[in-house]
Amino acid sequence: MQNNDPHAPQATPEADAADAALQADLEALKARVAELEASNTELRETVLREKAEIENQRRRLHRDLEQARRFANEKLLNELLPVYDGLESGLAVATADVASMREGLSLTLKSLLKVGESNGLAQVDPLGQPLDPERHHAVSMVEAPNAVAGTVVSVLQKGYVLNDRLLRPALVAVAKD
Repeated sequence: MQNNDPHAPQATPEADAADAALQADLEALKARVAELEASNTELRETVLREKAEIENQRRRLHRDLEQARRFANEKLLNELLPVYDGLESGLAVATADVASMREGLSLTLKSLLKVGESNGLAQVDPLGQPLDPERHHAVSMVEAPNAVAGTVVSVLQKGYVLNDRLLRPALVAVAKD
């Protein structure tokens, strides 16, 4: 069937070539769009996987941090168990005299101080030293003829330092002028 319409455009070889070129461009663009959509889908999946991985890491970190908080003192408490045992066995002895009881308490105190030292705790015992307001708290001034003024002549309560940070100042009496 032929088109007999006089107003209908006639197909020319140039028009056919232009249509073919447009058709080829259209096919190339469709292929490019499909390629970009596939790439977009792949990138979207990658982002979702990465987001899920980050969320999992956050949860793991939170769980690990919570575990660390809960069991931070485990080492210290394990070291304290022999001290508890020593105190319990000392209290279990009913026939001990004062000397043996005192010796047992002294050993328990040494054991406790050793645990403290292994965990960064140090005693502040400033007897005979000049008053250091950073580490000592003077609660009284007393007459001390054999001591230099401003020196500690009596320790009412020892102080403690944890890893070079003052936990509790020593309560002291200081010699007067």
